[in-house]
Amino acid sequence: MKKFNVGILGATGAVGREMLKVLGEYNFPINELRLLASERSVGKKIPFNGGEVEVKLACHEAFKGLDIVLGAASNAIAKEFKDDIVAAGAVFIDNSSAFRMEADVPLVVPEINPEDVFKNKGVISNPNCSTIITLVAINAINKLSKIKAMVASTYQATSGAGAAGPVELMDEMKDLAKIYDETGVIANKYDCTPKTFQYQIAGNVIPHIGSFLENGYTTEEMKMQNEGRKIMHLPELNVTCTCVRVPVVRSHSISVTLVTEEKLDLEVVKKAIANENGCKLYDDVDNKLYPMPIVTSDQDLVYVGRIRRDLINENGITLWCCGDQVRKGAATNAVQIALKLIERL
Repeated sequence: MKKFNVGILGATGAVGREMLKVLGEYNFPINELRLLASERSVGKKIPFNGGEVEVKLACHEAFKGLDIVLGAASNAIAKEFKDDIVAAGAVFIDNSSAFRMEADVPLVVPEINPEDVFKNKGVISNPNCSTIITLVAINAINKLSKIKAMVASTYQATSGAGAAGPVELMDEMKDLAKIYDETGVIANKYDCTPKTFQYQIAGNVIPHIGSFLENGYTTEEMKMQNEGRKIMHLPELNVTCTCVRVPVVRSHSISVTLVTEEKLDLEVVKKAIANENGCKLYDDVDNKLYPMPIVTSDQDLVYVGRIRRDLINENGITLWCCGDQVRKGAATNAVQIALKLIERL
């Protein structure tokens, strides 16, 4: 098997480290692995496949000789090095949002639009994590009958805000437990100074992810429509989305109600989801089986359940899905794109 020179830009962050883990799990055919990060991480040694790889400086000359670069850095870093990566002859599979909506940059979920991988001009974008999880869950339905509209509410884990998110949640939970131990009072709120989130996240939900736009939605909420249209090749798809941060460590959950052109039989829908790549039908309410973050963390399938008829629109279907946003919502999706890409390299 042909082997490839692979780089990870932002290799020491949470997503970069997960990319490294997934590359090993998927037995990606690697000749050289180059881990790139900022100056403060240079020289660190990170375990991989029984050995160690030393972190090198991410600079303009760092990409020469690479075939694929997986991006796990910020928008600013992705933009800074994009031209260098392309000039070096590598394909940049980027997890940031910097290039997602550019017309000549494919936005790919391999289970949905794998052939778009081969339309790249040196850059392929990884979609938003909640978008990936939701679209994998509903793709089988779209194959049965085109989806016209969708209402979604996301319940996003604290790790979606980076490594500091779960730390802040745990610290606040410890403080609340201490208040209970000392006073016997079960407190929902206390005097704290949040750093990662807008408000205390322990014992709370925050309906604010991203920046607010003139239409009252946030940038995070608009991604579901804008990215969904591009990935599913549904330019007229209408989506109303509300994104909420919840006190969960890992794995995002999404409530979805969608409307299809034709009325679909629920049993046909369930069977299609059960047979769809990347999905696991997890829908047995009699036995209390439904997707949850504690079930779906640290693996790559999107679990789909609570499938039922919408009570407002006769062509509507409502479901609940969960998926690990660090893996399928970021690192794994990027590696799966790379695996598709090398079929023709």
